[in-house]
Amino acid sequence: MKIKKGIPLIDQHDKNGMWGGKFGGSFVPETLKKPIEDLTKLFAKLRKDKSFIGERDYYFKNYVGAPTPFIRLNNLTDHLGGAQIWAKVVSENPGTAHKVYASLVHCLIAKRAGKKYVITDTGAGMQGFNLAMAAKKFGLKCKIFMGLRDFQRQQSNVRKMKKYGAEVVTVTSGSQTLVDAVSECMRYWVANCQSAHMVVGSTVGPNIFVKICGWAASQISRELKVQLKKEFGRVPNKMKLINCVGGGSSAYGFWSEFIEYNKKQVQLIGVEAGGSKNGKLHAAPLTNNSKLGILHGAKAYCIQDSDGQISETESLSSGLDYPSVSPLHCFLKDTGRASYTSATDEDALKAYELVSRLENISPSLEPSHAFHTAISLAPKLNKDSLLIVNSCGHSRKDAEIIKSRLGYYTA
Repeated sequence: MKIKKGIPLIDQHDKNGMWGGKFGGSFVPETLKKPIEDLTKLFAKLRKDKSFIGERDYYFKNYVGAPTPFIRLNNLTDHLGGAQIWAKVVSENPGTAHKVYASLVHCLIAKRAGKKYVITDTGAGMQGFNLAMAAKKFGLKCKIFMGLRDFQRQQSNVRKMKKYGAEVVTVTSGSQTLVDAVSECMRYWVANCQSAHMVVGSTVGPNIFVKICGWAASQISRELKVQLKKEFGRVPNKMKLINCVGGGSSAYGFWSEFIEYNKKQVQLIGVEAGGSKNGKLHAAPLTNNSKLGILHGAKAYCIQDSDGQISETESLSSGLDYPSVSPLHCFLKDTGRASYTSATDEDALKAYELVSRLENISPSLEPSHAFHTAISLAPKLNKDSLLIVNSCGHSRKDAEIIKSRLGYYTA
């Protein structure tokens, strides 16, 4: 199992859509095979279409505001000593999260496909909010599926979705979180695939959805590569790119341009959700050596019980609260190109507290998991080492959770 040079990782799958012959694929009902085949052909054509790419780039620049900032966290670096800590502040866009890239690309695809409305699932609400915003921009109707637990703990984003005209459907089955929202969204698409375009907000699901989301999110690393060369004259040595990992779209987008680099020069570190320090549940399949399973149309490492059934997960961070992970990350782990660890709810809260107190950024609970790892590593490294964290979401959506746990909230 090897990574090929000169080919984007999203294209390094076999004829069955499997990375390394083990991960991915399209395990879907017979009724969805034709819509997925049509979407696969359309996307293959569009990604080579200069007018489509030009349209994408236009909206990334004039709507998203590309490039998002790349900044040195001077106070945090001085406070910890050791390595320099930098941040790619992706949350400084109108959607305040990396979800904006895939949302825009999917709406452009839906328009080309002649679809009248878009549907999606959401956990933390950022995917739902960003798709609602993009759908309104392009005159599309929007339906969003959200687990009841997430609906209750992410009310600020629910209000934003409704503000932009989206219909929010609460899902009361199962654990009432992201995994159930994804299942309900896919069931809806089975019955309405002729008129609806399904948007998967992360690099999970059937092969084509992994590819579209990865292709869109790669904008993050394209920008970072240019910014690194402008700041340092080259891509530096002894650099670690640290990203939270739930489904895995922000991490893939942050890493994609650097996957070919020698891992001694550019190390890729993914941080999963370890759940509560005193609890037994988590959302970290890669860190805990979970077994292969099939969930939402793809084969990947999944958190399962002794009978092979998908287990419930737990994380303070709704966006990481998912029992599986992208087949791309499974492949990166098995090839040894990326390493994975986890951070607890308490770790993430402490990291949020320190970063927001010392710096003029306010990461959401998802990237706060990655900041925890950077904070832990920095004092052990010398000043020539660079730790770069993708601050892929703003804490505004987590204000009520943070206030209830810390007693205050700093925007």
